[in-house]
Amino acid sequence: MRPVKVITDSCSDLTPELMEKYNIDYAQMNTVFEGKTTPADLAWTREQAHAFYDLIRAGNRVTTTQVPVEEFQRVFRKYLDEGYDIVYVGCSSKQSGSVNTAEVLSRKLREEYPDASVYSVDSLHASTGEGVLAIEAAKAAAEGKTAAEVASFVKERRKYLNQFVTVHSLDALKRAGRVKASSAFFGNLMGVKPILIADADGEQTAIKKAKGRAGSFREIVALLKDTMTSPEEQTVYFSHSDCSDEEVETLKKMVLEETGCKDVYVGLIGPIIGASIGPDAVALFGFGREITYRVSEH
Repeated sequence: MRPVKVITDSCSDLTPELMEKYNIDYAQMNTVFEGKTTPADLAWTREQAHAFYDLIRAGNRVTTTQVPVEEFQRVFRKYLDEGYDIVYVGCSSKQSGSVNTAEVLSRKLREEYPDASVYSVDSLHASTGEGVLAIEAAKAAAEGKTAAEVASFVKERRKYLNQFVTVHSLDALKRAGRVKASSAFFGNLMGVKPILIADADGEQTAIKKAKGRAGSFREIVALLKDTMTSPEEQTVYFSHSDCSDEEVETLKKMVLEETGCKDVYVGLIGPIIGASIGPDAVALFGFGREITYRVSEH
């Protein structure tokens, strides 16, 4: 049986350390600013992230591209030539066209490498949610599951990964076309903060509002606590877009105390998601009840 290589992309916000630990690789997307295209490298420091988000705070618009087909070709062929089967865990198709590009390429590569299996899986998530599912896939591969079994496992597991996000406003997401919400959710009237989830179809949507920054923290922690199952066995993943150290520690402590989870992993929201969500966002991810909410039904 061929070994399985799990590949994700720049939206996953996995650090080089996590990718090395779980034997994951990624295909790079790009950011575009003032006509200059830059690969979205996830090996960035807190200082680099701060400079990036300060650029956005100053009113600049950074745009992004999906994974170029040439990049997929490079990464996929590298591991196919080394004798691996591939499971690509990509950003939600509601947020990026990358997973569709990968699927088209996968079909061609399966013809070119008839002994190999190549799967392209829509994670239905972005940012660390996508990264967590790539880690889950890598764990399954390390246990000896086939590529088909790993792909099937992720498709089932993604139904139970709940995301709760709060941002200062939805303005950046609205400009980027990355969120579904009624007009009532836009703006910052009286300090009201929107709460976002990824729905059952992978659509980012605002579902409710909280009063003030501290109130939004309490709300996303309460939602996570209510949703999680077996928290004592879980690591909650918490990612942010250049929040202060004080805010990070406050929220981390709140998650540990309120949910009773085993641990909290803190990471940065990378340049691709960051360009859309803007600075000072916080996101929590944990496994729990099946996601059933659909924007299309509301």
